[in-house]
Parts: sequence; structure tokens; C-alpha cells
Amino acid sequence: MVGLVQRLTFVEVEFNAINIIDYTGTFVFAVSGIMMAVDKKFDFFGAIILAFVTAIGGGTIRDLLIGINPVSWITSNIHVLIILSAVPISYLLYDYFKVVRRAFWIFDTLGIGLFTILGLEIALENDISVLMSIMMGVASAVFGGIIRDVLSNEVPLIFQKEVYAFACLFGAIVYVALGYFQVYDAVKMPIAIASVITIRLLSIKYNWSIPFNPLRRKS
Repeated sequence: MVGLVQRLTFVEVEFNAINIIDYTGTFVFAVSGIMMAVDKKFDFFGAIILAFVTAIGGGTIRDLLIGINPVSWITSNIHVLIILSAVPISYLLYDYFKVVRRAFWIFDTLGIGLFTILGLEIALENDISVLMSIMMGVASAVFGGIIRDVLSNEVPLIFQKEVYAFACLFGAIVYVALGYFQVYDAVKMPIAIASVITIRLLSIKYNWSIPFNPLRRKS
């Protein structure tokens, strides 16, 4: 009984750079999922489900692909608690968030910036090649949003002309390049995250897109 109580109540929180990125990304992606759920008029339970799949979907796919078993969020209660805490906060501050122009895109952009570098670093720590680690970083960032959009009956952003996955790819390459020049983690992590966020926000502000599509036929 004592062991069961410990498993139910114990939350292990370790504040290092990677975990801070992980916890922050989990929260902001959960908020983006809840905001989508509110916009789509989902019920409360539906909002919780959308928050969970948005926050942990990409990381789950990444862990399965690189062989982390069990997946990282299952080994600690902290991710579940962060997502659950995002639900009342999002509902209470929803009107405020909507005042902020394109608030949904802000939270989504923060999420992909944080999770790109998180996924890349976790892959590198598990001795995955640099190229595959970059791919895992992009997967970590975009797959939660893909699942969110599919469940919300929206065309996923990655399948549209918007600069989305490219921003993640750019930030991942920046991170690897800075690592090659032995830049400290405390410097290269925020620079790489900021590069993802900057590219994404600029693309929204100036309506940038990736127009080249060799499969598109001229009408």
C-alpha cells in the first residue's frame, strides 16, 4: 500500500535546461490544443483529449522511433500535471488570449520552437546520427500539431504552404551548427529556439510561403 501511495503522489521534477524546455513546450502545446478545442466548441473532455495529444503526440512518436521504452512522459507524472494545469488556465484566460492577435499561432509557434530542440537533443543523447536527430527534432515539433488538426477536422499546417516544418528544420540546423563550433548549451539552445520562432512569426507577419510544388499542375 505504501508503495502504491508513493507512485500516486510522487512527482520527480529536475530543473535542467532540457527539462525546462520539455515542461514549457508541454504547457504551451497543451494551451494551443485547448484553444483549438474551444474554437471548435468541443466539450470539456474533448478539450482535455486535444490538449494531451497536442502536447505529447510528437514526443511519443519520437520516442517510439528511436526506441525509448517506455516513452518519456509515462515515466513521470509531471507531464500529465502540466497538461491538466493548462486546462483551467486556458479557460480562465481564453478571452485575454483572444485579444492578443493570433494567440493560437503564438502558442503553436512557441511549442514547435521548444520541441524542435528538445527532440533533436534527446535523439543525439541516444546516439542517433545527426541527420536522423534533425528529423526527430522536426517530428517532435510537428506531429502533435498534426494529430490536433486531424482530430479537429482541419488540414494540418505542415501540409499547407505555410512556413512550418521549414522553420523547425532551420532551427535544428542552427543548433547543430552551433554545436559544431562548440557553443555552450546555455547559448546555442535559446538561439536555436529563437530562430525557429522568428522564422515562423515572420512568415505569418509577411505571409511568407514555400511556393515551389513540382507536383502541382498549372490550370
